[in-house]
Amino acid sequence: MTEPNNNIISPSSTIGTGARLGQFIVIEDDVVIGDQCEIGHHVVIRSGTRIGNGVQIGDQSVLGKQPMKAANSAVTSSVRHSGPTIGDSVRIGTTSIIYAGCDLANDVFVADLVTIREKVSIGEKTIVGRGVAIENQCTIGSFCKIETNAYITAYSTLGDRVFVAPGVLTSNDNFIGRTEERFKHFKGVTAKDGARLGVGAVVLPGVKLEKESVLAAGSVQTRDSKEAQIHMGVPAKPVGPVPEEQLLSSENNTASDNKASRDENQSESH
Repeated sequence: MTEPNNNIISPSSTIGTGARLGQFIVIEDDVVIGDQCEIGHHVVIRSGTRIGNGVQIGDQSVLGKQPMKAANSAVTSSVRHSGPTIGDSVRIGTTSIIYAGCDLANDVFVADLVTIREKVSIGEKTIVGRGVAIENQCTIGSFCKIETNAYITAYSTLGDRVFVAPGVLTSNDNFIGRTEERFKHFKGVTAKDGARLGVGAVVLPGVKLEKESVLAAGSVQTRDSKEAQIHMGVPAKPVGPVPEEQLLSSENNTASDNKASRDENQSESH
């Protein structure tokens, strides 16, 4: 491996065999980078970051950023976090920021301009689309798809195979930033296994989307949904069952979903 003179690499860090490094990279203390990784130009990797084998990191991305706490921040702490931990074969696009305290499992795909805040875990083979923001203290399952410009609020939980369409918005504060009472009630959203949210849908604080439920495009979910039901409107109400052939229990649908996940992971078009 050739190390250009314009890179700054701490002697306490370890870089595996076959790594390819761009120009103007900064790698701080106690970083571990696996074999056959590819790191783009102007990447910053902060102290304590752990990166698996075969990882690709796009130009100008930052891994291991510590959170900054504003004087009146409600959900950000001043505690320093270790990590992040990046699994094998993860791909991270250009100008994305992965905060310290994150855990990305194997084969996660992170597109360009993504922000993943501290204390977030993401399961294997999940796709995070361009411009997505995932706030702190979130848990994202495996085989999820979070599409372009979606916003996942702090303290949210997404199960496995959850689909979040472009422009989806979630919230965790029913008091809209007013009164001290709000600090007792912060609560993100929960989307259980197989839940699907249509383009531009809105989910209010503390709401649960039950397994296999669907929220139609442009709808506003103000109450917990019903399992395997389609919900539509403002406020959203159940309008009928999800067709049986669309359920995860359908063998053909699961096979198709797996193929789509593989195909989309080969492209940076999200």
